[in-house]
Amino acid sequence: MFELHRIKHCSMNLILASCLMLMCGLASADSQKNPIRLATTTSTVNSGLLDVLIPVFEKDSGYPVHVIAVGTGKALRMGRDGDVDVMLVHAPAAEKVFVQQGHGVKRHPIMVNDFIIVGPANDPSEISELALKKALNALSHHKNTFISRGDDSGTHKKERHLWQEAGITPEGIWYREAGQGMGKVLQMASELQAYTLTDRGTWLAMRNKLDLTLFVEGDESLRNPYGMIAVNPQNYPDTHQLGAKALIEWMRSAKAQQMIADFKIDGQTLFKPLRASK
Repeated sequence: MFELHRIKHCSMNLILASCLMLMCGLASADSQKNPIRLATTTSTVNSGLLDVLIPVFEKDSGYPVHVIAVGTGKALRMGRDGDVDVMLVHAPAAEKVFVQQGHGVKRHPIMVNDFIIVGPANDPSEISELALKKALNALSHHKNTFISRGDDSGTHKKERHLWQEAGITPEGIWYREAGQGMGKVLQMASELQAYTLTDRGTWLAMRNKLDLTLFVEGDESLRNPYGMIAVNPQNYPDTHQLGAKALIEWMRSAKAQQMIADFKIDGQTLFKPLRASK
């Protein structure tokens, strides 16, 4: 009889211990915030900006962030398909369509930099000191190698728009589409002594490793604004709505915007914050 009582007592203790372990496990799981899936452009990664911003956000919010660096076109497709929670991209026209079609909630302006044209130091197309449209006409006329991203990224979209505005259809052996990110394209242009269009941030981050020279800059058409869009939760209820909202609000905060303004390479500012801009 005593032995039976002891067995029952031990069984109860085991059940209680199991319940406590389960409760502790659930509490621990609750305290672990799910990661935010951020699709962003290669320029924000190649420049080193996100290496500065994301760790601070993670510390401030407790949310881990999974950064996926792709071209803007692919980032928007990932958002449309519900494969990410939020996007940081730089193709305003495509972003507007994305929101209008109901894939995203709202576009939030974050920062801006600009595009530039770089090429070999001997400048065989003679574009140095030319205005943007004249430089594009010279590139088309001389037919020295030009490397295009060719990947439907924000940079590629901008490049195609610039050729169109100049009334030029780039084609032929001199015009090569790489289908690669900005860093790879700059490396290819350096190795082949070719011209290319690049964002200033990636250029500044990599220029000391490249045999290229900056030739064209400053035209208003080369302005390069970045925005953030959360995926529409009505389309994908399982997306990390709270995390996406937290990241956007943090990137728009005075703290993050000041960090963007302070981010420099060789004393040069890469991005300008757009807090409260339209």
